[in-house]
Amino acid sequence: MKRQIFYFLLIFYFTNFNAQTKDLRYQPKEYIEISHPEWTKNATIYEANIRQYTPEGTFKAFEKHLPRLKKMGVDIIWLMPIHPIGELNRKGKLGSYYSVKDFRGVNPDFGTMKDLKNLVDKIHSMGMYVIIDWVGNHSAWDNPLAKEHPDWYTKTKEGKFQPTPWYDWDDVIDFDYDNPDFRKYMTDALKFWVKEANIDGYRCDVAGFIPVDFWENARTELDQIKPVFMLAEWESRDLYRKSFDMTYSWSLWDKMKLATIEGKGAPALFEYMAHDVNSFPHNSYRMTFTDNHDKNSWEGNQYSNFGKGLEAAMVFSSTVNGMPLVYSGQEAGLDRSLAFFEKDLIDWKEHKNSKIYETLFNLKHKNQALWNGKWGGEMIRVHNDNMNNVLSFYREKNNDAVLPIINFSDKESSVNLDTKYFKGKYTELFSGKEIIITQDQTHFDIKPWQYLILVKSK
Repeated sequence: MKRQIFYFLLIFYFTNFNAQTKDLRYQPKEYIEISHPEWTKNATIYEANIRQYTPEGTFKAFEKHLPRLKKMGVDIIWLMPIHPIGELNRKGKLGSYYSVKDFRGVNPDFGTMKDLKNLVDKIHSMGMYVIIDWVGNHSAWDNPLAKEHPDWYTKTKEGKFQPTPWYDWDDVIDFDYDNPDFRKYMTDALKFWVKEANIDGYRCDVAGFIPVDFWENARTELDQIKPVFMLAEWESRDLYRKSFDMTYSWSLWDKMKLATIEGKGAPALFEYMAHDVNSFPHNSYRMTFTDNHDKNSWEGNQYSNFGKGLEAAMVFSSTVNGMPLVYSGQEAGLDRSLAFFEKDLIDWKEHKNSKIYETLFNLKHKNQALWNGKWGGEMIRVHNDNMNNVLSFYREKNNDAVLPIINFSDKESSVNLDTKYFKGKYTELFSGKEIIITQDQTHFDIKPWQYLILVKSK
């Protein structure tokens, strides 16, 4: 009898235990509900500043650079705003791209709608994709909407137009997303470029200033036309759920600056790595960069930002979780900030930066450990005995694996890595040297700012 009672209680316990574990309230859920276009799984991105790119500053002239960008390993070309620029309260002689006079027009300085379509077709024919910059937060003062629909804008207490509050963006006026008619107008304008020019998505300026529910609906309507790729100029989890594939990783840029030019070394990056692994959704994309038009224009050039640690930062930002960005001229060793409101031609020349990116992007395309979102491998910390100088981590996916070792200091560093769980045959990416790891601890001598990218052999 006692044995029967015991078995009854045992069955009751496991039956109820299983019932509890099947309760949907306690099941893990994927936060991200949108589907990333499959072609983004191992993609890289390039920001094209058309005005400064060529003496002509046109779409047609930019086309000549496409074979070079394809060879470097670029997959997505982001065109900075292509729209006519406002003249009222313009900054500088040529004005800011981000002061939009017509959301359905093409800047005549760049060419015609036909020229834009030809460029998009050319990019697609080469197996690349194109997104355009979208400035949804504000417009130029002389955008016709200001006269036709003044109720679509926020106002001062005196009832006058205003720039976005707290900013010195005096050449633009702030939109009001509480107006449903305005929301429909902007959604239709977003759909217009996908339909008419066959673009593949958008980079959305100050996306966090615009209500999330607007973006969620816009994404739904855009995906009904074709699967699009959406990049938010923001860094926030809530934008991933139903609207954006990727956000900026401003925090990584800040931490890399601390690690390099400010001399804080590898420890400045540990917190970023921890937060990336533990707090961002598993299938999120983060755009990683050492330069973009904001940092180039306002923070000084890439060399002053990272000093002698620039290459280390480039390699790091191309191997951590995320999609690496290259800004116009960076591959040519751009050593100054580009003027933002005037013509300021990029000096195109051969530079080792281009080869570094080509090598890294080729690896990213082939090695699944470096792929984006759920397609890539998690960053696992590889402990070493010189953590103040050297950062080491491991990523693996479907038998592909990489082990980056980067010296974030101006000192030659002797380091022992804890390699107990990372044994095998590797090839160093840049030198081609074969390295066999058989010990629980492996020694490396690394020069100042040197980087080793160990690629595991299958």
